[in-house]
Parts: sequence; C-alpha cells; structure tokens
Amino acid sequence: MVCIYCASPTRVINSRPQKRLNHTWRRRQCEKCLTIFTSVESPNLASSVVVGEGPKFEPFDRDRLFASVLESLKHREDAVAAASSLTATITTLALKTAENARIERVVIAEIAVTSLTAFDPAAGVHYRAFHPTT
Repeated sequence: MVCIYCASPTRVINSRPQKRLNHTWRRRQCEKCLTIFTSVESPNLASSVVVGEGPKFEPFDRDRLFASVLESLKHREDAVAAASSLTATITTLALKTAENARIERVVIAEIAVTSLTAFDPAAGVHYRAFHPTT
C-alpha cells in the first residue's frame, strides 16, 4: 500500500484481525514522510460467486442477503440493526466455507437459518419458508 499523503511505499507496524467482521486493522507508516495512519482491510465479496442450481453463477450480493434477513426480522423493533449484525455474521461464516471463491447458495441459506434461529426462532422459520436449504 502507498502513503495516503505522499504516495510513497508504506510498511505495516501493527496488525490485528477483527474476527467478528472479517476485517484486518493495520497501522502503517510511510517510509518517506514517516506519517502513521490506519487502514482497514476486508475481503472483496464481489469476487466471490454464488453457485445456484445448474451451471448458473452470480456475484455475491451482500445487499440481497441483508434484504432477505431484514424481511425475516421485520416483526422486531430493532430489525435494521439486527439484520445488519446478522448479515455480517452470515457473510463471515459463508466466506469460511468458500472454496475457490465459490459459495453454494444452499450453504448460505443453511448458515442464515442457523444464525436467525439462534437469534430469533420466528425469523428462522420465516427465512426457511422462503429460502429452502435442501
């Protein structure tokens, strides 16, 4: 990575993985101007593809997952905040199962149902009704 101030090369002086959000926090120092700044790195989900039925592939769409989780949680007062947190959890768990940047649609649905059921059993039932896991 290059310095955000002078575009010179930087070096990492501290790094910490963020397990919950699947990000990596890094403290960097410019080799030329010696400025210290922080960067947060996250996986590029657009490069992952979802494998559905047949030979059809499509890019992973976090917003689509968020919308389906939100729909299952719409009966809750904290639906948006809960859906955001659960979507981050589901995405992290799904990325761990990805092989060669490919994630099975059924696997995403299974992870979503498991996560939703643990959080709110009614939401898990609702999600399963619209997103079959078999």
